[in-house]
Amino acid sequence: MFLARVIGSVVATQKVASMVGSKLLTVEPLRVDPARRDQLIGTGRTFVCVDTVGAGQGETVLIVQGSSARMTPEVEKLPVDATIIGIVDTVNVENKTIFDAKN
Repeated sequence: MFLARVIGSVVATQKVASMVGSKLLTVEPLRVDPARRDQLIGTGRTFVCVDTVGAGQGETVLIVQGSSARMTPEVEKLPVDATIIGIVDTVNVENKTIFDAKN
């Protein structure tokens, strides 16, 4: 699992029948700032995930990839490699809150 920020959406009018109705979001993985360890920063990579929790633009989310991405009932039979499984409220590192969705 890893953290990512939702940065956009994908619309595909032509796709396999099993994917009809699936919400696709573009995300950028996040990591703890190695220099200061007091914030999350983007990695510069992006990819597409299937959203199973109703995430939106700008939210920080929890992602699973690979075979784990198909272990929820919503996507177990879909051809997916990355799934959003949670919307993050807070992230704590070394007893400090470095991300709070309320702020």
